[in-house]
Amino acid sequence: QVHLVESGGGLVQPGGSLRLSCAASGRTFSSYAMGWFRQAPGKEREGVSIIKGSDGSTDYADSVKGRFTISRDHAKNTVYLQMHSLKPEDTAVYYCAADRIEGSVVGALKWPAYYALDYWGKGTLVTVSV
Repeated sequence: QVHLVESGGGLVQPGGSLRLSCAASGRTFSSYAMGWFRQAPGKEREGVSIIKGSDGSTDYADSVKGRFTISRDHAKNTVYLQMHSLKPEDTAVYYCAADRIEGSVVGALKWPAYYALDYWGKGTLVTVSV
């Protein structure tokens, strides 16, 4: 049974930082592309950041570039999302996802509604508020 479990969400003030973790179990994901996505109340899911399995290269949504950093620890089968300078508009449930097909994760970053990725976690809530 494959599981992706997110953790690290919580309440943080504007300008603060959080680090999200996505722990994978059930198989090794080192060759998989993985990504972080988020969904705010009343809004569609949007891509936040992805990291490729082939070369570890990364990409980000314009709204988080320069503030968020994605990374992965192959030994721990875990992907991280370090978030700095958080804004109220970053408030959302954050999900991690994985897929064997790198192009699907890359495409899902910009068009998440069009790509059915293989594995999803259940999400962790991030609330940015005073």
